[in-house]
Amino acid sequence: MFQDRLAEVAARVETHFQDVMRPFGDEPVAKGMRYASAGGKRLRAFLVMESARLHGIPDDQAIWPACAVEALHAYSLVHDDLPCMDDDDLRRGLPTVHKQWDEATAVLVGDALQSLCFELLAREECSPEAGVRAEMVLSMARAAGAQGMVLGQALDIAAESADAPLTLNEITRLQAGKTGALITWSACAGARLAQADMGALGAYGDRIGLAFQIADDLLDVEGDAQALGKAVGKDEEAGKATFVSLLGLDGAKKRAAELVDQACEALSGYGEAAETLREAARFVIAREK
Repeated sequence: MFQDRLAEVAARVETHFQDVMRPFGDEPVAKGMRYASAGGKRLRAFLVMESARLHGIPDDQAIWPACAVEALHAYSLVHDDLPCMDDDDLRRGLPTVHKQWDEATAVLVGDALQSLCFELLAREECSPEAGVRAEMVLSMARAAGAQGMVLGQALDIAAESADAPLTLNEITRLQAGKTGALITWSACAGARLAQADMGALGAYGDRIGLAFQIADDLLDVEGDAQALGKAVGKDEEAGKATFVSLLGLDGAKKRAAELVDQACEALSGYGEAAETLREAARFVIAREK
């Protein structure tokens, strides 16, 4: 059920992006936006669509914030891959945007995708209520900015030149921003659209966001570069502290499994209607890329 829904959401996101970006023409920036936003698991979009479904929000409405978070995520990857950040040559098995074009184009592609995110959230199709649209924009700005994803990236960069490796608490805070903030926003999107309580979905999102990053750390050690579509072993080579380096392989796997159990328990109030979200939590730590 989860895999079918994930594939359905992914296909719908691809189609929606094509429709939204059609007026942009064929300038290098527009081509780069399409290139950067194509493919991927679409887990964040899936979380938006499923949390919306739980609250009676139709797919035709939920697709707008679903694509918004995917645009924001794509921007973050384009900028993270730049030589001044992580300096990666491959993303999803293809040349990164700055390799396919150049660094200036990559910066502009990321900027344009970030702007697109907020445009999609501000559209009336996202919600007929202006107050709800404003809350979607505000909450995304907080999740993406200096209190969330950007903060996490800044802490990650600072850690590379720190005198001592980060502690477990420091890494947890870093990843709660860098990876977790957008995942939690996505999990809460449906409740936010419905103006419903976000407590359960927020707890779910926080836990799978952290489990997702632990799984990423495990894949950097045990994963296959060809399957992942990017280099592995970079964290160890750079001497970075990770959940694996601090907890060990078995300890990291145990912690990830505990987080998934907690995430599933947080959804108990939704009963069987949330089973697809529980499957998503289990997928987070079982994935191979």
